[in-house]
Amino acid sequence: MKKVLRYAITLVVIGFVLLVAVLAVRIQRQSTRDEARPADVILVLGAAEYSGRPSPVLRARLDHALELYNRKLASRIMTTGGAGGDPVFTEGGVGRTYLTGMGVPTDSIIVENEGTSTVESTAMAVEIMRRMGLRSVIVVSDGYHIFRVKRMLQAHGLTVYGSPREERGGGALRDSWNYVRQAMGYLLWRLGVAV
Repeated sequence: MKKVLRYAITLVVIGFVLLVAVLAVRIQRQSTRDEARPADVILVLGAAEYSGRPSPVLRARLDHALELYNRKLASRIMTTGGAGGDPVFTEGGVGRTYLTGMGVPTDSIIVENEGTSTVESTAMAVEIMRRMGLRSVIVVSDGYHIFRVKRMLQAHGLTVYGSPREERGGGALRDSWNYVRQAMGYLLWRLGVAV
C-alpha cells in the first residue's frame, strides 16, 4: 500500500512540475508580445513608489502607458495599486500625479488605489470598468505579469490586449524564475487563492 501511495504522490508531483513548465513557456511567449490596439482604457499595474515618486519599474510602466495614450489607442488611463505600507501615498495615486505631470488631463485618468495584490487591484479595476461601461483594455505591466492579468480580466468578459513595458536585461535566470513564479501564481488564482 505504501508503494502505491508513493507512486501516486510521485505522479502528482511530476504532473504539477510539467503543468508549471508548460504554463511558464506560455507566459514567456506572452511576455514579448505587444498586442496594443484601440481600446476603452489603458490599465497600468502598480509597482513600488518611494515617498510619492514612482520606482523605476513603475515609471517605465507609466511611460509606456503614456506612449500608448499619445498614440491615441485609448482616451483613458487607469493606474492601480494601494499604499503598500506607505502611510501617505498609494501606487495608483503616484501614477496619477506622474501622468498629470506629463500632461495627461486629470479627467483622462482613473485611479484604483486600494488593491494590495494583483488579484485585488484587478478585481477592483474590473468593477470600476464595469460601472463606467468600459469593455476593452490594454494591460501595461512587466512582460512576465501580462499572461496572468489578461486571464483575470478575460474571466470577467473583458476584451484584453497585453502591452509589456520595455525591460532592461534582467538575466535569463531571473526571467525564468519570474515565468515559473507567475505560473504558480496563475494556478493559485485558478484555485481561488488571492496572490
